[in-house]
Amino acid sequence: MLYIVKGREAGRSLKEYIESQGIPAWYIELWGQHIVATPPGSREVKAEGVEAVVDIKTEHQLVSRQWRRTPTPVKIGDREVVEGKVFVIAGPCAVEGEEQIMTAAKAVKEAGAHALRGGAFKPRTSPYTFQGLGEAGLRLLAKAREAVGLPVVTELMDPEDLSLVVKYADAIQVGARNMQNFTLLKKLGRAGKPVLLKRGFGNTVEEWLLSAEYVALHGNGDIVLVERG
Repeated sequence: MLYIVKGREAGRSLKEYIESQGIPAWYIELWGQHIVATPPGSREVKAEGVEAVVDIKTEHQLVSRQWRRTPTPVKIGDREVVEGKVFVIAGPCAVEGEEQIMTAAKAVKEAGAHALRGGAFKPRTSPYTFQGLGEAGLRLLAKAREAVGLPVVTELMDPEDLSLVVKYADAIQVGARNMQNFTLLKKLGRAGKPVLLKRGFGNTVEEWLLSAEYVALHGNGDIVLVERG
């Protein structure tokens, strides 16, 4: 159940009151609204300061079209992902060196893409395969962004690297292998950066949306769902 309240103070007070009734509650600020969320199926609690109560009949309440019926534009740098328009993010799988990423960035720009991608941290099936340049790769991505004027998208694998990736990236990609890394998703909810959430191998749409719900429930509504090819 979602409670739309009049402001931050009202939201925090309502959260405390609901929890005093034995019901888990979360206060979040999303899309310009102050929201208190309780688990789906929870009984409604009457309280002052509530502007609306929305009883969503699904586990993924915050990202459900039952509540938000219009698409959410997501800004990546100075560009915007909107429904009905193709948004192209292109670049090498992994950043391997300065010449490579600069050449790729210029080609991506000339081809008309909207953002540049490149992996500084790469998940690999084999532990012996090249797994990225780490911060050096992030610095090269930032240099390429400055050179061609495209926002940068890169993957985050380890929650411990979050502050590092946030420093350099305009948007953060969650790879298919990490779609259900819930510790990572929670931290991304507080990161203040758009999240590109790939669908995991063999995961259902419901599971995918619940992963997006983790991000939203922790304060980040700038989520782009990416179907893995």
